[in-house]
Amino acid sequence: LEILAFPCNQFGSQEPGSNEEIQQFACTRFRLNIPYLIRRPSKAFSFVTTDLVLLDFVLWVQIDVNGSNAAPLYKFLKSSKGGIFGDGIKWNFSKFLVDKEGNVVDRYAPTTSPLGVEKDIKKLLGIA
Repeated sequence: LEILAFPCNQFGSQEPGSNEEIQQFACTRFRLNIPYLIRRPSKAFSFVTTDLVLLDFVLWVQIDVNGSNAAPLYKFLKSSKGGIFGDGIKWNFSKFLVDKEGNVVDRYAPTTSPLGVEKDIKKLLGIA
């Protein structure tokens, strides 16, 4: 299981800092050890959940998720699974579940907690 994090400043200017400042915030706020920010897929850091399951995280550089400058990945994700109010990302913490073949399985609202996706992740991993 790999979790990708894409900082974006298109929602109320919640991510106004540089990539380095965002990295520092993630390390401080979530007590994570992120060795570096990346621009391409690679395992960047890990943490232990309350269930003592090791999850891999990848923190990307800041991107746009909406508009003409939206990252190609987000154009693909949004076109694969539209939201309740259309394809656009409405707020930070929108989530997409993608299988190992790159198919978008589902899309979750920003208000959906990570634990709210757990059942679908376990099903996809074959451990439900």
